[in-house]
Amino acid sequence: MDLRSSFRLDGKVAFVTGASSGIGQALALAFARAGARVALTARRVDRLAEMAEAISATGGKAMAVALDVTDRDGITRAFDEVTAKLGVPDVILNNAGIAKPALFLKTDAQTLESTMATNFTAAWNVSQEAARRLVAAKRRGSIINVTSVLGIGVGAGHAAYSASKAALAHATRAMALEFVRHGIRVNGIAPGWFVTEMNADFFATEEGIAYLKKTPPGRAGRLEELIGPALLLASDAGSFVNGVILPVDGGHHTALA
Repeated sequence: MDLRSSFRLDGKVAFVTGASSGIGQALALAFARAGARVALTARRVDRLAEMAEAISATGGKAMAVALDVTDRDGITRAFDEVTAKLGVPDVILNNAGIAKPALFLKTDAQTLESTMATNFTAAWNVSQEAARRLVAAKRRGSIINVTSVLGIGVGAGHAAYSASKAALAHATRAMALEFVRHGIRVNGIAPGWFVTEMNADFFATEEGIAYLKKTPPGRAGRLEELIGPALLLASDAGSFVNGVILPVDGGHHTALA
């Protein structure tokens, strides 16, 4: 096996949720550089269009698809659109997610429901849609669920988020067990703290800087540090890796309850 080519995604179709910013954007662009045809999905379709143009300008192929991952029928329509233009998606990155920090006793029902709907149920539905199509087409594939270090351990003020990501991690393992006979691998990436649009303002404050210094790595991760692990799980380089939740957190999970 050629080491460099084993991490390539030539001939594959990647379906990325939450692709308009942060982790989703970084990994979608990385998949395109690795040779995949990429379906960029999110609600902010204007940003996706700019990304698709940038990918095309460098010789890649991508399309922008408006998608609210909490809309089950919308997921089916998105897969129909992508399949018609790019082919059956065989690399799935379930990245879309939300976080609404609040202590357990101050977390209302709406916050819990919306957090579970976006972070867990949406990934379940996207994975189910993808797997059904791969099985019907008799094609192998890789599903990657973006969980969280807070799905491994817990921290005060993140009860709903932690519960949603822990549920996704457990579903990842269950899917891996059931899909393996179809040649579909299912794994998770559990990021620690990475600076994105959602948290950049906080981590620029003295409080945010102090918080990061107290974590085992003493800093936030850089988005490019997620690319290697994601390509491993998406590509033939990880062909015997299945049912794994891979922390990418500088060891942060070792210090969590």
